[in-house]
Amino acid sequence: MHPHRIGSLTVDRIEEMSQNFPLRMGFADATASDLAALKAWYKNEPLAEELESAQLALSVHSFVLRSGRHNILIDSCNGNDKPREVPFANMLNSSYLERLAQIDLQPEDIDLVLCTHLHCDHVGWNTRLRDGRWVPTFPNARYLFGRADVDFFASHPNEFLHSAAFADSVQPVLDAGQADLVDTGHVVEKELAGGVWLESASGHSPGSYVVHAQSGGHHGIFSGDVFHHPIQLARPSLSFIGDFDVAAARETRRQLFEKHADTATVFYPAHFAAPTAGRIASAADGFRYEFIAR
Repeated sequence: MHPHRIGSLTVDRIEEMSQNFPLRMGFADATASDLAALKAWYKNEPLAEELESAQLALSVHSFVLRSGRHNILIDSCNGNDKPREVPFANMLNSSYLERLAQIDLQPEDIDLVLCTHLHCDHVGWNTRLRDGRWVPTFPNARYLFGRADVDFFASHPNEFLHSAAFADSVQPVLDAGQADLVDTGHVVEKELAGGVWLESASGHSPGSYVVHAQSGGHHGIFSGDVFHHPIQLARPSLSFIGDFDVAAARETRRQLFEKHADTATVFYPAHFAAPTAGRIASAADGFRYEFIAR
């Protein structure tokens, strides 16, 4: 598959896994009206016709952003060999690194790892198992973690699901001295009329951020889990089961949609099934997503 381009920057998508989930498991408050509004512009077989039988097609993937100066990996999926409480992510043995090699990159080639937040499906490949120890997968990389997420998960060792990921996929990076704790507005790269920078997107987790990339008048946003599925375009107030602060997540999503709707900004969501990239457009009662095949 050919990479996307953001001006002089290139974007590759590295899929770890895809999975179908019951729609109501992810969005407990979804209604038949939400499903009908979505199906007016989004055709996906697992959605089905009836709300109770509808499925969500969700993907877990990374993006690799190449700027010419840096190879930047955005979100590192679930990882291999990791005990998890959810069956689909437990003790995986995926071909993730082989897929990275298919775009001519080895772990040693990654310069920066940006985790939009520190949930288990965004940090797993930060580390891998070597001689019984978790060590950084990308030995030459700096890892950028949201400071508020690190503070929260470090102080909540019994937090459901994600505390295990913090222990085996974040703490070893901190211990290795490869992590930088970042705050709102952190600039990753700066170039004339562009660059790569972070913007606070708290709500899904305390320290969530989105990644902006701009070059040659083109703009892309790697939106992490600000929204999980196209149904949240149809009704932006619809909350995902994993949101830490529901009200803040809704407000972050609303602001992001309203600011970038009907512009040339291309979004790269963390869990949309392929094709993933697209633009946000206004619709009668919300928004819609216009997918870009390449």
